[in-house]
Amino acid sequence: MDFGVVLQTDPPARDVVAGLRAAEDNGFRYGWTFDSCVLWQEPFVIYSQVLAATKSLVVGPMVTNPSTRDWSVTASLFATLNDMFGNRTVCGIGRGDSARRVIGQKPASLATLGRAMTVIKELAEGREVEHHGTPVRIPWVRDGRLEVWMAAYGPKALRMVGEQADGFILQTADPDIARWTIGSVREAAVAAGRDPSSITMCVAAPAYVGDDLPHQREQLRWFGGMVGNHVADLVARYGDSGAVPAALTDYIKDREGYDYAHHGRAGNRSTDFVPDPIVDRFCLLGPASAHVERLLELKEIGVDNFALYLMHDEKDKTLAAYGEQVIGAV
Repeated sequence: MDFGVVLQTDPPARDVVAGLRAAEDNGFRYGWTFDSCVLWQEPFVIYSQVLAATKSLVVGPMVTNPSTRDWSVTASLFATLNDMFGNRTVCGIGRGDSARRVIGQKPASLATLGRAMTVIKELAEGREVEHHGTPVRIPWVRDGRLEVWMAAYGPKALRMVGEQADGFILQTADPDIARWTIGSVREAAVAAGRDPSSITMCVAAPAYVGDDLPHQREQLRWFGGMVGNHVADLVARYGDSGAVPAALTDYIKDREGYDYAHHGRAGNRSTDFVPDPIVDRFCLLGPASAHVERLLELKEIGVDNFALYLMHDEKDKTLAAYGEQVIGAV
């Protein structure tokens, strides 16, 4: 299993660079950031500094979307970084949540997302593709490579991952949900004539190493709220039973709204509806041994990559604990 760290691009940018350099020093192979350039600073500017400060770290957004940049711009950003630093980027992408909603726009449709993934990958790897009805190719790309990992929860999105994406991003560490979603992706891949083992399965969730479970839960409760934004869309589309497991939908019944000003931050008052059992299932808490146990369970299910959201008050200690006690054990 590979490991990554997910940070927000809060100023000053040098702290993001230092954090991801420390992640590499602790054995992490991937460095991710949020991509919501109103709430935080523009990540692609910072990626160039991260790549220059690290040796082999692979960087990318968790996740970008098809709508805040033209697809040719997104492709060129990745291609430029890859040309400068040697194919060390990955494109995590979804329909868009905070980046779209804070500017008064809805998430993109799945059809738009699917087309965007094709155009971005083809252009970033130097091939010609039709874009806005025009044949387009980036002529200076040489030996470019860009994997596209798609974030998904619902049945239609999971099917698209299996049919098209290089990787799957599941934003929760709940083993039951991982088992269902990974199984759905694999079934879709087989139906599309693809090798399911070629798709990287990535679980992304907050992790906090320590012994004070009540405090850890309060620090990580924000994550249930963030996931709840996507789950609310699923319930609106599919209802609260049947197509989507109850393990993913039941807890949002008391959700009354969401304030993106506190998105992804400890103490977010919009997440008071998230109960302790959801925090325990969606996140990794407790001593290092508990993290190893959960990660080994996820590995058995088929998870290839764990991306650690590092947004709480003991970031350095958790990062060091993973480097010293968790990564090697898994």
